[in-house]
Amino acid sequence: MNRFQKSRPRGALWGRLIPAGFFVLALVLFLMGLNSLSGTTARQEAEGLKNSILQSAVHCYALEGFYPDSLRYLEDHYGLQYDEDRYVVSYEVIGSNLMPGVSVIPLQ
Repeated sequence: MNRFQKSRPRGALWGRLIPAGFFVLALVLFLMGLNSLSGTTARQEAEGLKNSILQSAVHCYALEGFYPDSLRYLEDHYGLQYDEDRYVVSYEVIGSNLMPGVSVIPLQ
């Protein structure tokens, strides 16, 4: 053996791979948790938008005596605003004296 060549102790490669593996595993778990958190937030935002639409419709019914016939009416007269690029809103009118059906679907 050459006296200038260092001999590697056995298992030196494993000594480097194990901490790297733990790091990669921790990173993957962190990213999975972050993705789950953003999904929960999107669902909560959609539920909040649905509640806001229903509150505006009830407010209209209390003041004017009828539920609005369209979502545009709530936007024009009651200040309802939402991001149309992020949500699809279904506003189904059954009658002027029956609460409308509302469903909100997040796009992202």
